[in-house]
Amino acid sequence: MVENTNETVLATRTVNYIEKLAGKHPGYRRAHAKGVLYQATFTPTGKASPYTKAAHLTGNEVSAIVRFSNSSPNPATADALAAVKGMSVQFQLPEGDIHSLVGITLPIFVTKSPQTFFDMLKTITSFKEGMPDFKEMVKLFATYPESRAAFQVIRKLKHTKSYATGRYYAVHAFYLINDEGNRTPVKFEWEPELGVETFTVKELATLPPDYLEAELAQRLKVEKVRFRLHIVIGEEHDPTDDPTKEWPKERTRIDAGLLSIHSKEMGGDDTFIFDPTVLPTGIECSDDEILPFRKDAYAVSYARRRKGK
Repeated sequence: MVENTNETVLATRTVNYIEKLAGKHPGYRRAHAKGVLYQATFTPTGKASPYTKAAHLTGNEVSAIVRFSNSSPNPATADALAAVKGMSVQFQLPEGDIHSLVGITLPIFVTKSPQTFFDMLKTITSFKEGMPDFKEMVKLFATYPESRAAFQVIRKLKHTKSYATGRYYAVHAFYLINDEGNRTPVKFEWEPELGVETFTVKELATLPPDYLEAELAQRLKVEKVRFRLHIVIGEEHDPTDDPTKEWPKERTRIDAGLLSIHSKEMGGDDTFIFDPTVLPTGIECSDDEILPFRKDAYAVSYARRRKGK
């Protein structure tokens, strides 16, 4: 049960409005509704050890659950209609701990304020097909200047040819904590071992609605799908509270480990919550307001889908 606070009230109103825009789809997530789960393993390189005591980044191989998705709140939306794709990874740490990294194919988020996110939703009327109308988007981002950078990225975003060939960004900043108690601001990125591959507009027109799941199913019959986890090290003036801003490209990057996806998850119902604020020892949330807002919104969504609503 979600505690009734100002923050959770806003999260509930936001989920309600997503349902109003995209319709109600019982049993599905309210965002990134269409998705598939896979089993994986993560092998750390140990290169993150000077920065953190998190077990999965410093110790032995761990199991993981990976969920690929398109961004639409409507599970019937064709993959080609939702340009933004998602990759959520839940590391299964020793002693029952977990760490969820929620990534998308955009390097930044559309806003730094939960209230602004809700206000932006209220201006959109064309979500039912999975992607807002271009003219609505122009008006939207003219009204909210902090979101213009994200709008420019979305305009140029190309559809990935495969879930296996997308680059995914956990757009929020976090802190790594080492044995001495030192805190280092970081961001996480998933780099596909196969490289990034995208479709042209002409190619998109020929694709079936569920091309991403079908393509990955065929690929996994002959090979594992692998991603490198890169940790980007922040410096003194890099913002940790504003996911609408990218950090400079020249920041130090650490190859933290290799994720190997090997099979579809056969556990039945999707009961996983990929909450980015549930963190193991050695990792802490930053002061980004969107992080606790996501936690509350995910809790509301989970409660409804578990009840079949």
